[in-house]
Amino acid sequence: MRSLFVFLTAVLLIQGTAGARNILPLPAHQKELAIVIDDLGNDMKGTEEILHLPVTLTLAIMPFLPSTKADAENARRFGHEVIVHLPMEPVSGKASWLGPGAILTSLSNEEIRSRVEKAIDDVPYAVGVNHHMGSKATADDRVMRIVLEVCKERGLFYLDSKTTGKSVIPKLARELEVPYLENKLFFDDVYTLQHIGKQAKHLSHELDESESTIAIGHVGVTGMKVAVMLKEFIPLYEKKASIVPLSDLIPEYHLIDESMP
Repeated sequence: MRSLFVFLTAVLLIQGTAGARNILPLPAHQKELAIVIDDLGNDMKGTEEILHLPVTLTLAIMPFLPSTKADAENARRFGHEVIVHLPMEPVSGKASWLGPGAILTSLSNEEIRSRVEKAIDDVPYAVGVNHHMGSKATADDRVMRIVLEVCKERGLFYLDSKTTGKSVIPKLARELEVPYLENKLFFDDVYTLQHIGKQAKHLSHELDESESTIAIGHVGVTGMKVAVMLKEFIPLYEKKASIVPLSDLIPEYHLIDESMP
């Protein structure tokens, strides 16, 4: 009888412990990772696969393109964050890669402001901005001052994709008090699957060293490769960090729901 009592007591203790584990919240990760996917808006390859990934991503959507609004709506429906992927002048590259409404260094102050405002208006649910290409424009003090002034007026943050080492964004953002972030890694700056996998592994090592980090991939030419890579690596990343939208990396940044009274 005593043996039976001990056995039943042990079972109840085990069940009680298991039950307690089920109701206790999992400990939050101290580290955070934001994954940004650029170039949405033109029904690009990999878009559907990216949308269906089981984590919250930040999707950078280009304005004035055939699927701009549909991609923004789908991003919201699947729980992703939206930012404007603003086309900006590069040092080199085809003009056709920029898309409509590009920010060029030859434009007047008034035209730059007008184009930035229209681009923001064209991308529903946007809470921030980053640039498409832009190695020349983001090194231009006059151009970026106007871009960041509009961001401040609209309550948007700015992600410096770091397409040039001469970016004036950090200096101006601090001066204008615009929340800004900096990209740390491109998954697909080289288009091969081997390189994308190498960058994915590098990001895993980066998470061992950094409290927070940002990585950018693309839909389009590399879209399917990036989607496949992320599907494989997300479980590993989630063991090391919380995968969060970009806005979560900005201290005390709160999104305002304008529909609220």
